[in-house]
This record gives sequence, structure tokens and C-alpha cells, in this order.
Amino acid sequence: MRGLATILHADLDSFYASVEQRDDPRLRGRPVVVGGGVVLAASYEAKAHGVRTAMNGRQARALCPQAIVVPPRMAAYSEASRRVFALFRDTTPEVEGLSIDEAFLEVGGLARIAGTPREIAARLRERVAREAGLPISVGVARTKFLAKVASGASKPDGLLVVDPAREREFLHPLPVRSLWGVGAVTAGRLHEVGVRTVADVAALGEAALVSYLGPAAGRHLHALAHLRDSCPVDTHRTRRSIGSQRALGRHPRTDTELDGILASTVDRLARRLRAPRGSDRDEPDETVDIDGPSVPRDAGGAATGGRVCRTVVLRVRFGDYARITRSHTLPVATAHTPTILSAARRLLSDALPEIHARGITLLGLSLTNLDRDDALQLELPLDAHTGPALDTALDAVRSRFGSASVGRASRLGHDEGLQVPLLPEHE
Repeated sequence: MRGLATILHADLDSFYASVEQRDDPRLRGRPVVVGGGVVLAASYEAKAHGVRTAMNGRQARALCPQAIVVPPRMAAYSEASRRVFALFRDTTPEVEGLSIDEAFLEVGGLARIAGTPREIAARLRERVAREAGLPISVGVARTKFLAKVASGASKPDGLLVVDPAREREFLHPLPVRSLWGVGAVTAGRLHEVGVRTVADVAALGEAALVSYLGPAAGRHLHALAHLRDSCPVDTHRTRRSIGSQRALGRHPRTDTELDGILASTVDRLARRLRAPRGSDRDEPDETVDIDGPSVPRDAGGAATGGRVCRTVVLRVRFGDYARITRSHTLPVATAHTPTILSAARRLLSDALPEIHARGITLLGLSLTNLDRDDALQLELPLDAHTGPALDTALDAVRSRFGSASVGRASRLGHDEGLQVPLLPEHE
């Protein structure tokens, strides 16, 4: 079916804000901002005034004084996501969830029983509006990349089908930021050499792109600009990493405070690694500081569980908003909290001199190179459970009495932030 436009990218519009407007009729048609210190989501009425996700709350209120600010309700968003994903899976068994509010759907095998992809997409939008009470935009195309671009172009609450015969006409006039993998830094490099549209990227040639951006990025962007994307809809998508980051505001933080935040982050991520699959559907994918979260684009990816990690990655944003990333690869993959924490503390210790000089506004941690815990090769002594007895006991307490039932004494009285819902890995 790869020659036909059979892939749907379905993306809920301003998800958190739409749930708030659905549940409170007084908010409908009015500018709504979810979050206080920072914008977690903004309705399209607020976006019309320039309000954007991850914007400082003070800046958002200056742009839109009439905005109605509401606190986030993560349980409501989780429930809404589950309802919508049930509709996705009732449409086709071929569903690849990207986050709690978007997914790819392959409908190429449904022509005889459900109609054309356009008809299927139209019915899906109608069902989501009627049964979940939410607006959703859908792009339909031959590839996942083009379907995602199409859904973005159709927003808000629209449907756009990219005819395979007119793909180049659709894609090439778009700005380079439309390409997967092009952020502010890469776009800046391309702008420096006069490359501003996808057509410019296609005309530049692979060799030139590789020289500017490196082999992986250069070849990747060259392929996309020339309409090459062979990735199928993957119904068994698993995460290669998990992470959590916390914005810290602009006031100074002591080394002890930073260590406490790092330790609580490790506790949470290690617990997610160890949790049996399917048991952590309500656990957070990102911890967000109420006073100023950084909300990544992929903040609701698939859950993990029954995993081990090999690499620990520390992310720091300084007071001047420049960022650094530091990583340490462990000799043996693990989900053991003290082992992961020790590696994270070494990374933080190495970064402290620069933090002291430049300040810090965000601290994040990712665990990468994930693998199944049953794929772990045991070392002497031959016991998979050597060492993590305390981890197991604490996991059991938190599972029975809640994640806040036990924690580190150094974090008593400290706000641990909002916990953003995530998409289960498999259902």
C-alpha cells in the first residue's frame, strides 16, 4: 500500500485546553491557558494572541490579559486519552501511539469494509467529536512524515489528504522547520547558507547537507526532502529512552537542593524501569515544575516497565538559557537505583563549576539504551536480584499506598511538581 495515501496522523487539538473547555462550558470560545508559572497548553483563542506552550506565564498574561488560567487536571487528560485511543483501535488494529494525544493509523487494508482513507478519517473525526467531545485534526498521506505535516497544516479541527501525485507541490514550499529533526539550531545553520524552504534543502544535495550537518542528519533531511520515508506504522513501538526534567526558575539553587532534585528524579525513573509492563499506565512521563516547567514535544510517549538502562544522560539549562548534555555509560545495564544515582551524581558534580558561574534554570535526566530486564546477562554472583531488595520493597509500598507514600527525607516539604500522563507502551 506504500504507493497510496493510507496512513493517518491523528492529533488532538490543544489537548489539555480542549479537555478543560469540554468539561466547563463557560470556557468555550474563550482564551484558556492551562498552567500557572508556565503554559502547559493554550486554547486556539489564546494562541491567536501569541500565547504558546512552554511560554512563561507572566509573558502569556501580558500577551492575553483576558486569558482564563486553569490548573492542570492530569487524571482527566489520561481518561480522555484512553477514550480517544479506544476509538483509534476501533478504527484499525494498526495504531502507533506517539504520545497521549496523537497517533499514526494504517488503514490501507480496510477499503472494502470501511471505505477510502479520506472517508475513514472523516468518520474518525466525527466519532472523536461525538464520543470524546474533543476536536482532532487528521492528515492522510503515503508516508508517516507527510501525514504528520498534513495534520499540522489542517489545524485546528481539520482534515487534509495529500495526493501522492502532488506530494512535492505540498511539501517543498514549506519552511525547513517542517522537516523531522530540524529544530532551532539546525534551522539556524541552514538559514546561514540561504536554505529556508524544503525545496532549498532538496536542491542543496546530499553531500552539501552532510558537510553542513553531519552524515546522519544530512542524509536524513535529504531523504525527507526527496519524499523518501520508508518507516511503516509500528504497532509495537517501544521507547529507547525515558526522561524527566524540571525547570527551576531563575533564583539560585544550592548544591544540596540540586542533589535532592536529582535523587528524586532518579527514584521516579528507576521505578518506571522496574515496573511490570502494563502496571504503570498512570505514572508520569515527565515531571513538570509548577513554577516553570519545560514541556518537551514528546512529553507523553510510551510507558516502560521490566527494563534496564545502560546510559545515564544529564541535561542542564543555564541562566543564559544555553544548554549542555553530559552522559555516562555503565559497564552493565541496570535498574538499580543507587547505581543510576551514583552515575547521575558524578555527571552533576562535573557540571557544578559551570552551574556556579552561569546559574541553572533546568535540570533533567534521561535513561537510554534500554533493554528488557530478562535479556540481562547475569554476572557473578549468578542472582538477578542481588542488591535491589530495597528497591523492590519501596516499589511495593508506592504501588500499594501511592507514589508520595515514601520518599527521601531531603525532599520533605518540597514540591515535586506536576506529573504528566503518558501513553502505555502496549494495550
